[in-house]
Amino acid sequence: MNTADLAAFIEVARFESFSLAAEKLHLTQPAVSKRVQNLEQTLAVNLFDRVGRRVQLTESGRALLPRSRQWLLDFEDIKNSVATLEGEVTGVLNIGTSHHIGLHRLPATLRAFSQTYPKVRLDIQFIDSEAAFDAVLNGDLELGIVTLPPIADNRLIAQKIWDDPLAFVAGKDHPLAQKTPLHLDDLTAHPAILPSLNTFTRQIAAELFKQAGLELNVSMTTNYLETIRMMVSIGLGWSVLPANMTNDEMVILPITGVNMQRQLGVVYHPRRTLSRAASAMLAILHKPNC
Repeated sequence: MNTADLAAFIEVARFESFSLAAEKLHLTQPAVSKRVQNLEQTLAVNLFDRVGRRVQLTESGRALLPRSRQWLLDFEDIKNSVATLEGEVTGVLNIGTSHHIGLHRLPATLRAFSQTYPKVRLDIQFIDSEAAFDAVLNGDLELGIVTLPPIADNRLIAQKIWDDPLAFVAGKDHPLAQKTPLHLDDLTAHPAILPSLNTFTRQIAAELFKQAGLELNVSMTTNYLETIRMMVSIGLGWSVLPANMTNDEMVILPITGVNMQRQLGVVYHPRRTLSRAASAMLAILHKPNC
C-alpha cells in the first residue's frame, strides 16, 4: 500500500463519488479509479459497490476507512518528526565501550559531545570490547567504541581512532625485571596474568607466541586490566598491558624484536542508518585532540 492510494480511497469514501474525489485531489477521474483499484488488488477485496451512479463502501471498505485515516495521520507525524532532525540533534545514543577505553580515551570526547549536543542523552554500557562488538552486530547498540579485532570482521564497519601500543610488563622485583637481554622464550618460564582467550588483546599476544612456536604459561585470567595491573605490581606474574597503564610499581620488559600494538576504534552495522546523534559522535571521535 502507498499513501497516494489510501488518500484516493478516503476522498472517494468522503464524497461517495470518483469525480468529486478527483476534483478534490486535482487528478483525473481515471487516475483516482486506478489508485483505488491498486488498493483493492493489494488487499484482494472490493472496497466500493458501484451501482449505477452511486458509490458505496463495502463492509471491507468500512473496516479500512478508519485505519487508513490513522495510517495517513501516522505518516504525517513521521514526516514531521523526521523533519525536526534537520535541526537540533536530540534523542538517545546507545554506545558500548570497555572500561579501559572509557577511563583512558573517551573522557575528552564525551565532554566535547555533551557540550556540543546537550539534548542527546548518552546511554553508555561499560562492557568488554568483544561483548560490545556482538551487541552492535545484533542491533542492540548503535555504536561500539572498542578494541578492534586483530583480524578484520566484514560484518561491521570498523574505523580506527587510536593506536594503542602494548607492552610486556612485570613488577619491579620480578626475576624478568632483572634479566637482559630478554626474548619471548624467557617469558614462557614464568607465569603470566592475561585477559581471557576470547579477548582481542589476548588473541594478539597468543598469536605472537604461536608464530614463535612457543606456548604461554598462564596462571590467572581476568578481563579487568586494572586488576591485572594490580596483580603485576605486587609480583604475581608478568602480563601484556597498554603502555599507558604502566605505573611506578612495574617495569616495561624490552623484548628483543617485538613491537606489539592494538587498535582502538568505533564499529557500527553497515545495514543500519545511523542517527544524527551517532553521526555527530563519529565526527567528534575523528577530530584531533578528542
